[in-house]
Amino acid sequence: MRPNVHIGLLLETAPTERRVALTPEVIARLTAAGHQVTTERGAGTAAGLQDEAYAEAGAELTTRTQVWSAPVVVAVNRPDDANTSGTVLLGFLRPLEDPAGVATLAAAGVTALAFELVPRITRAQTMDALSSQATVAGYQAVLEAAMVSKRLFPMLTTAAGTIAPARALVLGAGVAGLQAIATCRRLGAVVAGFDVRAAAAEQIRSLGATFLDVGAAPQDAGQSGGYARKLDESAERLVLDGLAPFIARSDVVICTAAIPGAAAPRLVTAEMVKAMSPGSVIVDLAATTGGNCELTVPGEVVQHNGVTIVGYTDLPSRKAHDASQMYARNVAALLGLLGPNGEVNLDDEILAAACIAHDGSVRVRN
Repeated sequence: MRPNVHIGLLLETAPTERRVALTPEVIARLTAAGHQVTTERGAGTAAGLQDEAYAEAGAELTTRTQVWSAPVVVAVNRPDDANTSGTVLLGFLRPLEDPAGVATLAAAGVTALAFELVPRITRAQTMDALSSQATVAGYQAVLEAAMVSKRLFPMLTTAAGTIAPARALVLGAGVAGLQAIATCRRLGAVVAGFDVRAAAAEQIRSLGATFLDVGAAPQDAGQSGGYARKLDESAERLVLDGLAPFIARSDVVICTAAIPGAAAPRLVTAEMVKAMSPGSVIVDLAATTGGNCELTVPGEVVQHNGVTIVGYTDLPSRKAHDASQMYARNVAALLGLLGPNGEVNLDDEILAAACIAHDGSVRVRN
């Protein structure tokens, strides 16, 4: 991105969203490089970032309408009022889960860049907002579990006797799952992890956790951009049967398994929940795409036979300050690929992959 690009920063309007797409730290770097930043008043307040800090960083504080006059607008989530033709919009735009929303952006003449589709290549690592926010989600999931659990996580030896450590199971060993494993370990739990991908066993063991081998053939995730693929019926049955006894013995289950563009794989059935001890906890990070647990209710905490199932969909937002800092750096890195007036060069492999709407057309490839 060359000097003198005008960037607009929106206040998030979703009720549970506390994050902001640019922080004063990142704006100071942008303005020092010659860019103009227009910020909607109050954009960072929920993340603990006050308007005064934005003004000191060189941003112009203004109204939402004026923010939309900028040729490049950044947000965390897709804004409902993105209807300015010619605008370049960056954010989490749900291209695979909400094709109708993408079509609306295209019809409005918006050029949309979705962080969900930034390719997993070396040159794009600094733009990998999925990973940065999954790191926060994995950490926060464990804290939510610790708050709800009736058990202490670490082993304690006291004058009143020894307390055994909690047993935690993490399903899915992507960025969120590995962070959840590391956080459970820091809190002193005995941790096991599971994933269908071939590389997962070594990654799980490297964090001091036990890898659960349920007999399913490991997948080569290199064929699917690093992500797991949907299991066939026989492999799914093998996985469910293999996980069932471990889930029954776990005090905490953290679910993080996801398949891009598809419903979350079902790994915890109602029967498995019934077999868990009362007071156990399941935290389901896949709640927004149907949940890894059959009984998850997105956005809610429910009880089933004494087991608490946490289906919060705003886990990164619950650590909004640091989640925003990380996301803002991802945003700045992607902005760096734009042309002098915010032009999107579709010959660039990163921009071509991330661009979901351009010149009135939908560009999502499922």
